[in-house]
Amino acid sequence: MASQKKQIQIPNGYKFLFGGSAGCCATCFVQPLDLLKNRMQMSGQGGRTKQHKTSLHVLLDVVRNEGILPLYNGLSAGIMRQATYTTTRLGIYTWLFDLLTFGDKPPNFFIKASIAMLAGVAGAFVGTPADVALIRMTSDGRLPPDQRRNYKNVVDALIRMAREEGLPTWFKGAVPTMGRAMVVNAAQLATYSQAKQNLKETGYFRDGILLHFCASMISGLITTIASMPVDIAKTRIQNLKTVPGEKKPGAIQVMAGIVKNEGIHALWKGFTPYYFRLGPHTVLVFIFLEQFNSAYRRLHAHDDPDED
Repeated sequence: MASQKKQIQIPNGYKFLFGGSAGCCATCFVQPLDLLKNRMQMSGQGGRTKQHKTSLHVLLDVVRNEGILPLYNGLSAGIMRQATYTTTRLGIYTWLFDLLTFGDKPPNFFIKASIAMLAGVAGAFVGTPADVALIRMTSDGRLPPDQRRNYKNVVDALIRMAREEGLPTWFKGAVPTMGRAMVVNAAQLATYSQAKQNLKETGYFRDGILLHFCASMISGLITTIASMPVDIAKTRIQNLKTVPGEKKPGAIQVMAGIVKNEGIHALWKGFTPYYFRLGPHTVLVFIFLEQFNSAYRRLHAHDDPDED
């Protein structure tokens, strides 16, 4: 019976569906942390006086000046981003992972990292429009009232961006977004798989939520350290208003400016909300994904006539 369950393969369509659904479920829990992270990363932009020194300062400032519900500003964009970005990246990753698994021997770490980067680049390109909307919606409250965009939801954001700034605005920051995705996915997906494998080999962990949680927290920490410099550049580029004829700054130019004006440590500005957003999000994504996969296998194992 156990061997038959192990042989049950999940169709590619379900892999994409489960990946996107897991990302959407996780986002509903961590959206306030995404808002705090983006507000922290926008602080000090352009050499201005820092508006927020700590994540707690951001949180108190938002609650005091805007209320509790604005912590969920951009939720529709966050869900759309997961529905596009996470569906694509996890679907492609799990498909390639299974394709390159021979018998009981999974791909080695370098192959995992390579397919993770490929999956991340594809997912990032597909998810860039929602990502631009997310950055703008979560950052809107820090602007003076007369400069706020006041997007109603992600659909309104995309329509207005195309109408007011041109359709290419949907893909503003696509290059650093894809670069960030390469770093994030190489670190997150590959280290998650590797951490889970190594933890199981210690003999102290069995396949289950505890194993998924520990592997996800390890993956989230490594991912946060590796990806934050690119992430802050992406955030600032995407928040800029598109002006016809104005030269757009590149990711390297933005990072160089941050180091010059704010110090090299500013490349990791918002580390705490980033990790406590990315860490739990990673945990929740993989827990939901593992549970969806397990439920599918259990359901189809019960449908197997050989189980009787």
